[in-house]
Amino acid sequence: MKPSKTLNLTVAAVCASLMSTAVMAQQAAWPTHAITLVVPFAAGGGGDTLARLVAEPLSRELGQSIIVENRPGAGGNIGTSIAARANPDGYTLSYGTNGTQATNHWLYKSPGYAPSDFEPISRFTVIAAALVVNGTDDRFKSLAQLLDYAKSHPGELTCGSAGNGTSSHLACELLNQMAGIKVMHIPYKGGGAAMTDLLGGRISFLIDVMPNVSGQIAAGKLRALGVTTPQRVASNPDIPTINEAGVKGYEFFAWDGLYAPKGTPVAVLDKLNAAVRQALQRPEVKQALESRGAIPSPTSRQSLAEFGAEEYTRLGKVVKTAGAAID
Repeated sequence: MKPSKTLNLTVAAVCASLMSTAVMAQQAAWPTHAITLVVPFAAGGGGDTLARLVAEPLSRELGQSIIVENRPGAGGNIGTSIAARANPDGYTLSYGTNGTQATNHWLYKSPGYAPSDFEPISRFTVIAAALVVNGTDDRFKSLAQLLDYAKSHPGELTCGSAGNGTSSHLACELLNQMAGIKVMHIPYKGGGAAMTDLLGGRISFLIDVMPNVSGQIAAGKLRALGVTTPQRVASNPDIPTINEAGVKGYEFFAWDGLYAPKGTPVAVLDKLNAAVRQALQRPEVKQALESRGAIPSPTSRQSLAEFGAEEYTRLGKVVKTAGAAID
């Protein structure tokens, strides 16, 4: 080999080594400035509230500010699409849910992104929901009574939801499928309207997340017949699970977590995972989340990837069986 070629190869190798060292140093120093967390829901809503409850202690763990950027629309698709296209440098993260990472891909023809566009970091919480009836409806003091009535009066009972394809809708459809009953689904334009009609006695029951129903349960305006999580919730330990109450194997819960654009360095992802775990271990954070019916449930990156894939398949079956779709 000629000396000039040898020199060129040596220089190239040194340059590559220096560049690699510089990249590694940058990753080791991360984060050096504020991080943006894209929340694909409106400010003040349930998802936004939970995201902010975790973002604040997470920023303390990382030593940098986390700026929550609300980009709502299309059931979370707009903000999630924006996050998917962000520079994968660890400075733009995505707040993901069972909707954005699973059901939306079955409900919408073109959500604008795919689950594979993201690197899973850690789950935040599992969010319990409860099957609730009007507190003055003396027909149903237990889930068994409601199921017995539904079986003997097919199509008579009504289950309200926040809209076609929402978690509250799919939870009702799963109950139909697993309990062998036929309950009529009544979609509303938002959970507030469904709650108003339940309190007014115009629908039979509703399955909604604990943050939306716990106040009315405490006031006696609603009666909870069961929660949808595998375990009872700490904020309302007297409410049985739907599985305990008679529908074996029933589980339907919301969940949320942290994601990064595909290609984000592994060192950054690992640092984020460790920070999430530490943040969720803080007693004040656990108390704030659990008081809202959200059970802290951090995972490894691999576990979230596997869990997300399982949820994608499981929820897809519920959506297809229900025939739910959003244009």
